[in-house]
Amino acid sequence: MTEVQFIIVAPKDDDIRLDRWFQRHYPDLKHGMLERLIKNKNIKLNKAKTTAGTHVHTGDEIRIPPLDTPKRQDSPIRLSKKDIQMMQNMVLYKDGAMLILNKPAGLAVQGGSKTTHHIDGMLDALRFESDEKPHLVHRLDKETSGVLVLARSANAAAKLTAAFKGRDVHKVYWAIVAGKPTPVAGKIDAPLTKKTDKVVVDFDHGDRAISVYQTIDNAGQKASWLALSPLTGRTHQLRVHLTDILQTPILGDDKYGKKTLAGIGNGLHLHARAIEIKSPDTHKIVRVIADLPPHMKTTFHMLGFDEKDQKNPFQFLDKESK
Repeated sequence: MTEVQFIIVAPKDDDIRLDRWFQRHYPDLKHGMLERLIKNKNIKLNKAKTTAGTHVHTGDEIRIPPLDTPKRQDSPIRLSKKDIQMMQNMVLYKDGAMLILNKPAGLAVQGGSKTTHHIDGMLDALRFESDEKPHLVHRLDKETSGVLVLARSANAAAKLTAAFKGRDVHKVYWAIVAGKPTPVAGKIDAPLTKKTDKVVVDFDHGDRAISVYQTIDNAGQKASWLALSPLTGRTHQLRVHLTDILQTPILGDDKYGKKTLAGIGNGLHLHARAIEIKSPDTHKIVRVIADLPPHMKTTFHMLGFDEKDQKNPFQFLDKESK
């Protein structure tokens, strides 16, 4: 782009965050650059200063300065047969409004300066019979495996995003941690804030973060299998709460815990095991359970844990989340 443009928000992009709008239409524009352009007032919404988290609506005007990155076209990008098969093999659930995937550990949800292979870049593989490419409505860390929800239209994306912001979505994670938490079950209410490249507990200035947990099994005092549910959606919330509050870091967490056990392989032992969410298509409650990744299956076997011991991953929530 060689000149300033003023683009009107289309109905399909109604009620999404401004940064999401740019992810859809200018996927090569890095988030850091987007933040700088907004801060310097090069990007404006309806001729006024804005923020990356501001929601745009049909008919809004976005001022876009000259950019070196091209605007995304609506036509599908070329993907290898291997990538298409990989993406379609992840699908656990599909209806007219959403897809639910089992994301493998090590695959990023979105790209970055050093990440070129990611879910967001391969969403064309999941169009199926739709003309519209799916939309991301939440994220998982690169090293976290498990359930990831995609919207199949802009309208569904707005509804699902709202559901994730409220308490209408129930997520259950499984983790293997070093040590044994005391007490063995409970609620963690510890605010978090980002400091440099890490998230830390900050009771003075942090944003409220609440997690509930229950110990399912343990291997003596050396390791425990936990079920967890974040009642708020802070970045790295479970990882920080387990490390700093319970003093039981997740195995393989090189960023926060850096705790390993003899004979246990590498890899973050955190898995988004299950989700309960209302479908914008059928209006029914959908429950999906994602199988464990290979490295966690191996660790389960080595520690004598049996994933069949917890047939209902949601059973602890009614008691602990109140």
